[in-house]
Amino acid sequence: MRFGIVVDSACDLPAEFYAQHGIRILPISIHIDGQSLVDDRDPALIERYLAEDLGARGAAAETEPYTVEQIRDVFLDSLVLDYDCVFCLTITSTRSPIFEHARKASFAILNSYQAVRKAAHVDGPFLMRVIDSQTLFAGQGVGVYEATRLIAADTPIGAMRERLEYVAQNTYGYMLPRDLYYLRARAQKKGDRSVGLLSAALGSALDIKPILRGWRGETGPVGKVRGFDAGSKALFAYACARVRAGLLVPVVCLSYGGDLAELHGLHGYASLSETCAEHGVELLESPMSVTGMVNVGVGAVTLGFAATEHDAQF
Repeated sequence: MRFGIVVDSACDLPAEFYAQHGIRILPISIHIDGQSLVDDRDPALIERYLAEDLGARGAAAETEPYTVEQIRDVFLDSLVLDYDCVFCLTITSTRSPIFEHARKASFAILNSYQAVRKAAHVDGPFLMRVIDSQTLFAGQGVGVYEATRLIAADTPIGAMRERLEYVAQNTYGYMLPRDLYYLRARAQKKGDRSVGLLSAALGSALDIKPILRGWRGETGPVGKVRGFDAGSKALFAYACARVRAGLLVPVVCLSYGGDLAELHGLHGYASLSETCAEHGVELLESPMSVTGMVNVGVGAVTLGFAATEHDAQF
């Protein structure tokens, strides 16, 4: 059976990983300052967003994910011919309509694929499973990584879906933002009042940075530190502790809203890299998607891993 994986462009994984595993991307359109960009994780677009300082106007941008009809067409045009079973793993449904769009599209796809495959002389049924990652950005990458391992191990479809849903339930995604004013402006644009003016002003005055968590569909602060450097050190030290305690999937995903050379220079990065290597855990790092930078600001760090339930300690 031929397996495929589809994700939305907010999923932060290295371009090489996408290419190696033939992972397809559902783009997200971004309308910013009179321009329309298509975020399909093209490295050239990420470089342009940073080089032209488009992030300075990103808080007012509009994002537009694929519609139900567009997702349906992507599948019927090629995916139902290229694969026999596709797993579609999306950003948390509590922060984006992509999961719901893909779920609704799956009904039309499964009702229409027979004629498409018959016309192309492709035998057998087509299966599609939509999984809500319940997290975002680097956190999304954990389930995708596990999906590639399950496919390589010839895991049965039912067991694969059960495992991916279990991983989603136990994936922790963390974010350390640089600019609370930007985060507040973006939150207000989307109607999210979780970052108030007072907290943004106080945070900037005292250089207090929140550590935010996306877990089981809920996003919110779980800690705060004084200074971005101290924040990265605390976040990476926490990830090191979880690696030593044992992860459910042998990977830590990292993304950064800027040049990865800056990520490598952050306090605690070297220790995290060494700890992952010592415990046989792969460290996958990538630039944050343009969609991610629009939503949380340039210079932010996100980190994801899967582990048994525990309390965050910062």
